[in-house]
Amino acid sequence: MAAPQKILTNDDLSRMVDTNDQWIVERTGIKERRIAAPGQTASDLGLIAAREALERAGTKPEEVDLIIFATMSPDMPTPATACILQEKLGAKKAAAVDVQAACSGFIYGLSLARGAIVGGEASCVLLVAAEALSSFIDWKDRRTCVLFGDAAGAAVLKPASNGRGVLSTVLGADGAGARFLEIPAGGSREPASHETVDGKRHFLRMEGREIFKYGVRTMTQAVKDAVAKCGARMEDLALFIPHQANLRIISMVAESLKLPPEKLFLNVEKYGNTSAASVPVALHEAVLGGRVKSGDLVCMVAFGAGLTWGSAVVRW
Repeated sequence: MAAPQKILTNDDLSRMVDTNDQWIVERTGIKERRIAAPGQTASDLGLIAAREALERAGTKPEEVDLIIFATMSPDMPTPATACILQEKLGAKKAAAVDVQAACSGFIYGLSLARGAIVGGEASCVLLVAAEALSSFIDWKDRRTCVLFGDAAGAAVLKPASNGRGVLSTVLGADGAGARFLEIPAGGSREPASHETVDGKRHFLRMEGREIFKYGVRTMTQAVKDAVAKCGARMEDLALFIPHQANLRIISMVAESLKLPPEKLFLNVEKYGNTSAASVPVALHEAVLGGRVKSGDLVCMVAFGAGLTWGSAVVRW
């Protein structure tokens, strides 16, 4: 994983917008978030995480067949940030593609990576999820600025055996909810103009109540589906790693699934919602903290703009 050095606390935000620490913590569980340095991009953060992942996997960049880069805050509209990362890494033989599934990006990427390996298209996939969302936040909008932060996570995937690895994935989307979380301008529908800039239409906009309801419902069902798909039971899970969007959402999902607190991993208070990077950052910290051990059954789940959702069950 990688996280920028700058920490923005709730008290810092209270001097920027009408809010306070108590209000934010009660509604989100977030105490602080990381903010990218000026000029620090998604590919910069992704590069740090990718290099560490490759080192831990004992893999050289030139061994990578495919780079999948999950992000909703790319370095630029085109080329793909995956291609920018490929050049920075020196992964000269790797194909490279971006995945834009917002906060569900890592799970979507995991499913695509698994398919590429099982289908024989690749024997080594570098999956990177990185966000520099602070570039797309209106720091005067209390509905969004308290929630989001910047970070990156990465994983190296190779063929698995003995019942280990990614056992199942479940993906979903509902375009009818696209309007609930969007950056309206900057695409072909609303190209950049004085009007779009003046109207702050290049910043993230969110309807929190609708997103809350979607998140609880879709993540709960996605977990049930992924666990059933691999022939496991909820009680078989050693650890549940949800998208770190909002503590209230996570708590309601865990309660619906009847998961005890000791099987739930949380780090939302330190990073806020880092979108696609959220799940891999949490997984990394869970592994380093000894919460994930060899043979453990781990379930990851996320939801995000699109609206999209996805879950995966992994035998560590």
